[in-house]
Amino acid sequence: MEKFVYYNYLLDIYGFLLTEQNRKIFALYYSDNLTMQEIADSLQVSKSFVGSSIKRSENKLDTWEENLKILKNKEELKDLLTEQDITKIKNKLKKIVEEK
Repeated sequence: MEKFVYYNYLLDIYGFLLTEQNRKIFALYYSDNLTMQEIADSLQVSKSFVGSSIKRSENKLDTWEENLKILKNKEELKDLLTEQDITKIKNKLKKIVEEK
């Protein structure tokens, strides 16, 4: 999955857990496709502040997904919608439910 798509999904799922400022910067970068310099100019902060904010948010989103696996489970469940073999469906569901 492309990095921008992946982080947009994570932002949709976990974005409410970020601070308002981090969420805004992250969305401007990943959703609106602005450069760090454009974001810095717009918010009147330094480019390094924007870069640090993006990196912190990436780390937080990655950690939350690593622990909660909401996106991973959603993708696996979506894949099950096309599966015809009921035994495979049951086994995959069991794996999702029992995964820690």
